[in-house]
Amino acid sequence: MSEVAFSGHTFTPREIELMRAVARDYAGLGVTEIARTVCELLDWKRPSGGLKNHECRLLLEQLQSAGMLTLPAVRRLGGRGPRKVKLPVAAAALPEAITGSAEQFHSLELQLVKGEDDSRLWRQCVEQHHYLGCPVPYGAQLRYWVRHEGRALACLLWTSPAWRMKARDIWIGWTDQQRQQNLQRVINNGRFLILPWVRVRGLASMILARCARQLPADWEAQYGYRPLLLETLVDAARFAGTCYRAANWILVGQTAGRGRMDRHKLKQAPIKDIYLYPLVRQPRQRLSALTR
Repeated sequence: MSEVAFSGHTFTPREIELMRAVARDYAGLGVTEIARTVCELLDWKRPSGGLKNHECRLLLEQLQSAGMLTLPAVRRLGGRGPRKVKLPVAAAALPEAITGSAEQFHSLELQLVKGEDDSRLWRQCVEQHHYLGCPVPYGAQLRYWVRHEGRALACLLWTSPAWRMKARDIWIGWTDQQRQQNLQRVINNGRFLILPWVRVRGLASMILARCARQLPADWEAQYGYRPLLLETLVDAARFAGTCYRAANWILVGQTAGRGRMDRHKLKQAPIKDIYLYPLVRQPRQRLSALTR
């Protein structure tokens, strides 16, 4: 049995064997509880001290897909990768159009999604109106509403970054060891949806600028560390990336046409432009530093 790399961590054959034993001996617990148990045994935690049980669950499902272990059949969730959220979407008329220019919307509020009802509404909006839908994201995440005078204008999702992207990694200039240690300091803009009834010139770049100011503190409060760099992927066949350019994001290259967590060339995905936004001075030097 060989080593397995997943979500910034390399697991030894001995650790994989431990996962197999836990999945076999504690099948009655269900997959979520098995993942939490594995995290506790391997001390797989976030910098804030919380267990990486969500990532561990995805890893266990991937190992099951590869035939390396067996999860409880009654709770089995299927193949690897993000799963689509199945949500009822009501067929209702769109709200009244919101128009104007960004100068009229300086009192924007960037609000974290909180509570089950708020979360369900956010997921319904993204599932209904974003062309990629609303998958279950990998790893750490924060979701936002953008509101103005109580009316929702946009939805955003920020998540853990892609494991490896050649153009991004060349721009940073880090080694594999430095990337594995510091990758958590990069945050991915996984979804950015301006609601379809909102037609406000310059709004998208204004929202990105507001995120760059507010997100670092929110992320630190949630996860115990402050990000240094933002990244996003733009499907160039669909979008020109205008709002990212207007918000001073840097186009550094394109993806290789694989999924963001696919390190074994098993999937084909659209080639996308890679944009980065430094949150600090000298981000490349700081991301390339080793602290242990």
